[in-house]
Amino acid sequence: MSESTSEPPDHPGQIGPYKLIELLGEGGMGEVWLAEQSKPVHRRVALKVIKLGMDTKQVVARFEAERQALAVMDHPGIAQVFDGGATEEGRPYFVMELVRGVSIHEYCDTHRLSTEERIRLFVGLCHAVQHAHQKGVVHRDLKPSNVLVAVKENEPVVKVIDFGIAKALGYELTDRTLVTRMGQIVGTPEYMSPEQAEMSGLDVDTRTDVYALGVILYELLVGALPFDFSAKADEAIRHAIRETEVPRPSTKLTSLEGARDTIARCRRTTVEALRRELRSDLDWIILKAMEKDRTRRYDTANGLALDLERHLLHEPVLARAPSTRYRVAKFVRRHRLGVAAGGAIAVALILGVSLATVGMVRAQRAERRAEAEAEAARQVSDFLVELFEVNDPSEARGNSITAREILDRGAERIEGELADQPALQGRMMQVMGGVFRSLGLYTEAERLTLQSLEVRRRELGDLHPDLAASLHELAWLYRAQWRLDEALPLAEEAAEIRQMALGPRNPEYATTLQLLGMVQRDRGDFEIATQNLERSLEIRETVLGPEHLAVSMSLYHLGWLFFRSGDYERARGYYERACPIMERELGQGAYELGWCLNDLGIVLDNLGERESALTHFQGALEVFETVLPQEHPSLGALLNNMGALFWRMGEFEAASLHYERALAIREASLGPESPLTAETLSNLGLVKQSSEEYAEARRYYARALEITEGLFGPESMEVTGPLNNLGFLLRYIGDFDEAETALTRSVRIQEEAVGPTHPDLIPELSNLGFLFRNRGQPDRAIPFFQRAVEIGASTWGADNLQLRGPLLHLAAALTDEGEFEGALTVLERAGQVGSGQPDSDPDVTWNLSWEEGRALHGLGRSEEADTHFQGALAILAEEEGEGSGEHAALLARYWSLMGDR
Repeated sequence: MSESTSEPPDHPGQIGPYKLIELLGEGGMGEVWLAEQSKPVHRRVALKVIKLGMDTKQVVARFEAERQALAVMDHPGIAQVFDGGATEEGRPYFVMELVRGVSIHEYCDTHRLSTEERIRLFVGLCHAVQHAHQKGVVHRDLKPSNVLVAVKENEPVVKVIDFGIAKALGYELTDRTLVTRMGQIVGTPEYMSPEQAEMSGLDVDTRTDVYALGVILYELLVGALPFDFSAKADEAIRHAIRETEVPRPSTKLTSLEGARDTIARCRRTTVEALRRELRSDLDWIILKAMEKDRTRRYDTANGLALDLERHLLHEPVLARAPSTRYRVAKFVRRHRLGVAAGGAIAVALILGVSLATVGMVRAQRAERRAEAEAEAARQVSDFLVELFEVNDPSEARGNSITAREILDRGAERIEGELADQPALQGRMMQVMGGVFRSLGLYTEAERLTLQSLEVRRRELGDLHPDLAASLHELAWLYRAQWRLDEALPLAEEAAEIRQMALGPRNPEYATTLQLLGMVQRDRGDFEIATQNLERSLEIRETVLGPEHLAVSMSLYHLGWLFFRSGDYERARGYYERACPIMERELGQGAYELGWCLNDLGIVLDNLGERESALTHFQGALEVFETVLPQEHPSLGALLNNMGALFWRMGEFEAASLHYERALAIREASLGPESPLTAETLSNLGLVKQSSEEYAEARRYYARALEITEGLFGPESMEVTGPLNNLGFLLRYIGDFDEAETALTRSVRIQEEAVGPTHPDLIPELSNLGFLFRNRGQPDRAIPFFQRAVEIGASTWGADNLQLRGPLLHLAAALTDEGEFEGALTVLERAGQVGSGQPDSDPDVTWNLSWEEGRALHGLGRSEEADTHFQGALAILAEEEGEGSGEHAALLARYWSLMGDR
């Protein structure tokens, strides 16, 4: 509490153990006294007590609510409560920290603090208010007189006081009934939010305090309140709060003719310099905090503080002028029926505007730069809005205008009409290239994005942030086409430029770091990819907050990284954090959410939770079929993944249908010679092989191999997948010589490309091991299985559940070779790895029991062996049914081992 020199009319002398010294202040219901405590410590405190005659039920309830509100908080920016009780007359009181300070505005003006110094002090206030919100308390009466500044160790410290009308969120501050009557103003009108002005008391949350913080910041920087309520009646005041637009701080300063010179001097600057400071980011930050619609304010006091800190660091802020996005979004909504692919293109274009305007009004102190960026934003907005005007009745051909026609028309206009405006042309080429990419129209996207890169490098030089934007977009496009070697240097250059130009904590730099990590991950460079993706996540969580949409994207891509490196549980954790954020921020029909559900489905499939995986895939399919064109590559990728799941579930007809649809989409959108087309051909080969259609399977494998050899060369890493599948088929049908040729070639190419210890070698090594076991040459099989185990252990860890499969295969080969003791040792290890974790492969459990029986049988321990054989048969009968072919085959093997041919 601040101190006053006023003399009390009636000095009560003592309240409980506290000696009252002087009256510091009083309000409608209470008095605040300077008091002295002697036991158990000697100190001066502030004591607040209800006035004589004011102890009505409602006043006592308010008083107890304030006392409880302060009691739950523990923050250096909020006055601390020490004690509480009641006087002999029964009037409640509480004792709190004595704050020897003045209001924040008085302190700043007295000490002539600069704009930056005022902002730093205000950020401390935001942190104190954020603490109250985290404790579930909304102040509802934030104003300069309730924000004191005290000096401790020569540093100013903010203290928030007077929680007399505070409101709790989700719980009650007092057991007494506390009623705010309809028609009763709660708060101070000059700092009151529009929802408070409604006076219902039913729609107030933490954003009410954010509005009041915006008004305090407005007054702190401009030197005047946004509205003058001195001569207005209550109803007029409430109407102004709810309806009258807040004047821009820079405009308000210009209108303060007589006072503005004094205001500027109090901030150690000139009027013109102060106006320029406000016009950069501060206008938008303050106006965002004071939005009439609370859904467009900062969600938290911390969000406001973070944007102010970005401003001080010359980083892009989240506050932006709303008119550009609003104008385009509203136009799209009015004309959505006139666009055949309206939903998808509207989203793409609105995202395009967002990308185009990111960094438009950067924290540059030069007014000329700010004005140039603002003009560029207006031009981008106007251009995009005009594109949609093709659907006006005067221009449209009936109702047949398609999204593709709109885009083609836009691309022509960019190249023809904007040639004399290279800055705008480069920007629009990048935006439109991104739109074409998002729709899977890669040829057009590449042409426009390359032109954007050429224009910007020529006009802006090699170190401009806008050049980085074009490099980023082109890298993203190449990654979408799996042209990773071309994408990598572009992403590296974009990241380097953004780090130098924007700083190492900038969200745009984090975005490019994420892309760079994605490309490195896709290339198999997991270690450096992990560093870049985790750094991107760290920046976003720190700068944007842990629940921001951008954070979910970092989590999503880390999930895929850990899936690729075999850590499925860790991957699952990242996806399960990412998907809810996407759904909350974007809605259930969002494209990004579709991908998150798809990838979580893949992880669950690999964890053996196939029904749950199918549910997630179906959710993703519902999203993609709603928002994407029929031949979009993303839809093809999802259908390909669903085919793989159905294949593993043994539902070959469903697998074939999904793969065939995926193949048709990929051939149409990516071309018949695409590597992804080859991938689906290989997958169809697996289904045909599983369905015993071996000739068809061989045809699909051969076609996939032909495509990859033609695209990448016969010695490229890409041919190893089709080679491995072909070798697998040839081994299965008994063509061992050709199988050995294909599989040996696949392993050799992989070893030369990624080294002899890369985890991608494990399937090829295992296939060679199976080949030699089938040939009756277990001695040749054993080294391949041993290598697979060693690589798996070094990649996944010696206790990883995935190691069970390779260990099982090695044990089987050792038993074939007659090394029964060695086989039992390996099987014991296989049973111990991943202890306590659910096995992702349903075949492993019965196989472990079966192989242990074979090894024991080889050692002559027939009774023990028979126990394990019977166990394996029982497990398989439970999984597949006693009438299944697998169970019959295993039973035949059992009788064969027992000598009953």
